Amino acid sequence: MSNQITDIFGSNVFSVSVMRERLPKKVFAEVMDVMEHGGNISMATADIVANAMKDWAVEKGATHYTHWFQPLTGITAEKHDSFLTAPQDSKTLLQFTGKQLIMGEPDASSFPSGGLRSTHYARGYTAWDMTSPAFVKEMSCGTILCIPTIFVSYHGEALDKKTPLLRSMQAVDSQALRILRLFGNTQARKVTPSVGPEQEYFLVDREKYLKRRDLIYCGRTLFGAPAPKGQELDDQYFGVIRPRVGEFMADLNQELWKLGIPATTQHNEVAPAQHELAPIYTTCNLAVDQNQLTMETMKRVATRHGLVCLLHEKPFAGVNGSGKHNNWSLTTDTGENLLDPGDTPNENLQFLLVLSCIMKAVDEHADLLRCAASCVGNEQRLGGQEAPPAIISIFLGDQLDDVVEQIVANAESIKLLASGKLDSGVSTVPVLNKDGTDRNRTSPFAFTGNKFEFRMVGSSDSIAEANVVLNAIVAEAFSQAADQLEGAEDFHAACSKLIHDWMTQHQRIVFNGDGYSEAWAAEAARRGLPNITSLVDAVPALLTDQAEALFRQFGIYTKSELEARAEIMYETYVKVVKIEANTMIHMASKHFIPTAVTYAARVGDAISSVVTACPEADLSVQRKLLHQVSSYLEDAAAALEQLKPLMDRVDSIQDIKEMAHAYHDAVVPAMDALRHPVDELELLVDKDLWPVPTYGDLMFEV
Repeated sequence: MSNQITDIFGSNVFSVSVMRERLPKKVFAEVMDVMEHGGNISMATADIVANAMKDWAVEKGATHYTHWFQPLTGITAEKHDSFLTAPQDSKTLLQFTGKQLIMGEPDASSFPSGGLRSTHYARGYTAWDMTSPAFVKEMSCGTILCIPTIFVSYHGEALDKKTPLLRSMQAVDSQALRILRLFGNTQARKVTPSVGPEQEYFLVDREKYLKRRDLIYCGRTLFGAPAPKGQELDDQYFGVIRPRVGEFMADLNQELWKLGIPATTQHNEVAPAQHELAPIYTTCNLAVDQNQLTMETMKRVATRHGLVCLLHEKPFAGVNGSGKHNNWSLTTDTGENLLDPGDTPNENLQFLLVLSCIMKAVDEHADLLRCAASCVGNEQRLGGQEAPPAIISIFLGDQLDDVVEQIVANAESIKLLASGKLDSGVSTVPVLNKDGTDRNRTSPFAFTGNKFEFRMVGSSDSIAEANVVLNAIVAEAFSQAADQLEGAEDFHAACSKLIHDWMTQHQRIVFNGDGYSEAWAAEAARRGLPNITSLVDAVPALLTDQAEALFRQFGIYTKSELEARAEIMYETYVKVVKIEANTMIHMASKHFIPTAVTYAARVGDAISSVVTACPEADLSVQRKLLHQVSSYLEDAAAALEQLKPLMDRVDSIQDIKEMAHAYHDAVVPAMDALRHPVDELELLVDKDLWPVPTYGDLMFEV
């Protein structure tokens, strides 16, 4: 099997090795220089690369190419153009030029812009991202050559997720190099954020999925009583993978490996029908691209197996939802991980400076990190007893936390807690070397050995924004540290003092305890840490003077770009909740209430029949059942009648921020009020009458 993996891995990617084989040496050298150090390739070189790329793709069956980009919808976009030239004498040639490779012009009029362009102006530009390799996708419409690009407006504003990401990578690169130079490192020429996103998802049977309008329109169940069994026994977690799911996973791996995506880990997650996939870490922007491809491929492969892949953060109430843990670190082009503490972190001054910078960055910009993890689906998940709390904190573990405590206390010599050994007491099992710390699954931002795991990102969401914020806030802290330390007469003393000062000032952000506990919420409030519980309350973080200064300093976002993203977040929230509310109205009025009425009539007819046949019979059970059904029917009808006019009133609000808050504060509770009686009816109405598959049908019959 290992030989098969190596044979197919990256076979659909126009990789560096493919370019080395197919490009003239001089052209290849020019391309590599620009990829590694920036700049522009000549148009002559672009023509040669484009022709080689076209020939390679055509050999793999490609007929079309596309500039593959990531607009502010959170998913990807593509417009396919064939390689055909204008026919002459009933014949045509295949052609792909350097100009077509470098730049495209998709219509930007229907993508979210947040006011960055007027409705009647449609021009937008895509530009080739040379640092992310082209690839071919084998689709039902044919094999397509995909060229990763950025997407900007006519005036150069970022209309996508990738442009700010690349800008933030440049920022953290330049500022991290300043830190390295302080420690005498002159060999490193580049520092790159590395990312490994763990992707959680659910699989359900496609035939059952197609019977539920809420899953089709919203990606989650808006109604549904709990199944008799959920995740109480923890028997799903890491359990034996069911055959049908295993076949899906095997097929998925093959497809991902062909795209050069190093998918390595697969297992059952906590909830029934929930699973996880994790790749090896890679360069930040490539990780973002690959995660988008992974989500798309999961959906496509699931269809082949008669399944549907649900990426929503909370497809089912009452069981764990899905997240996407964003593992982030910084690595030099010489292979040094700046977040690796080494064997003696207490003596590793460079690591301690980097750690103090990250503590400062996370503490000062906790609101931005919370905003970066805010998508509508995550509203159902964050803050529950399954996912990180909405309060941002850092978990360091016992060993590093003790080091920080000693630094803050001005200890004369900083001692390191021993990691120790783990002896299981079984003679045939080796004694293990324990890690420096346990893991804390309740922390939103946890140090896990040589990286930080940002655990708040939603499973359906792009990881781009989270990494933009991480790169930017750490770049700012590095910049401020370098400003203070460059030119210091006694660098060691100045650096030690800075580490002490910043760890003292920002120690409040460190918390190693149970993030789910009520005690932590009270303690966080005492420390002055923000507790931003909803998306609509998180969006203003983009519009503060502090955020504007941060992003303007490194050219990541302009003020207008930030305002646009805030408006899009509000608009998206309103649109998604409105779709969900309208779907609930449809399902309740067309499916559930008529079904309950039919069942009530059946029970009533049964009571009448028994009375006629046996007047002395005890009908208390039947009458109680009829009363319960009628009572919940009345509650459902009343909730439905309240929801409709409420939405009309909210939709009349002109200000998008005010409308978003009204949907959150009024419409969402009204939706909950409608759900409750319908879920209760599901537990009473005959199974053969209930119009949709239940939780038990969906989660346990795959």
